[in-house]
Amino acid sequence: MSAAEATSLPRRDSRFVLACLGVGLAAGLLSGLFGVGGGTVIVPMLVLLLGFDQRLAAGTSLAAIVPTASVGVVSYAVHGSVAWIPALILAAGAVVGAQIGSWLLARIPQNTLRWGFVGFLVVVIVMLFIVVPSREAVLELTVASGVGLGVLGLFTGVMAGLLGVGGGVIVVPALIFLFGTSDLIAKGTSLLMMIPTAVSGTVGNMKRRNVDLVAAALVGVAACTTTAVGAWIATLLAPLVANILFAAFLTFIAAQMAARAVRARRTR
Repeated sequence: MSAAEATSLPRRDSRFVLACLGVGLAAGLLSGLFGVGGGTVIVPMLVLLLGFDQRLAAGTSLAAIVPTASVGVVSYAVHGSVAWIPALILAAGAVVGAQIGSWLLARIPQNTLRWGFVGFLVVVIVMLFIVVPSREAVLELTVASGVGLGVLGLFTGVMAGLLGVGGGVIVVPALIFLFGTSDLIAKGTSLLMMIPTAVSGTVGNMKRRNVDLVAAALVGVAACTTTAVGAWIATLLAPLVANILFAAFLTFIAAQMAARAVRARRTR
């Protein structure tokens, strides 16, 4: 790492350590509770608290997601709430889709995408109050559902490449509404899907020096301590209550995305 790159990193003092641990604790809880990677918490907090630039924050977040999602998968697997083969199909589609999304990034106006994604989230939020999943529902793997999972993974990867959004925000509601699975299986499967995707992205980011490994380790270790707690809470919540909380979480993400779109328009 060059001297210029080294000076851009925050000081390794007690404030740095405490900030990373705090971010990890919050991200792990949300990851286990909602089946998301936690990047929606990690990225903005690293930027606000430690002065990371957006690219370094995103790369560090992706690296921290690997251990976080792994603990989440184990926690959901204990309750039989992971669809293993569907998750691998989703991951394969997402890896390909991420490359397509990265290629499209310079060709599609970001604000158009942001507002489109906000609209998508609004539809999902409304559906969460209409469709309440059954805890007994499973994810049946057939030829048709396999193709559908591949398409969903591809779409998720494209959106990740274009907007940097985590896969769980798309995959969890899609598995519930389109594939009729339970909310717990949707969350456990979503977390498993993220692991190979995050590993692949982290390898690329490390080559480009877009990862602070110390921060990623601190955030990831802290997140591992609360991910299982979040997954345990998810099993205690009634499906309707879980939907309401997930809707609140998606509202927060939609507000963040809308705020970015407004700021970008004002800047132009």
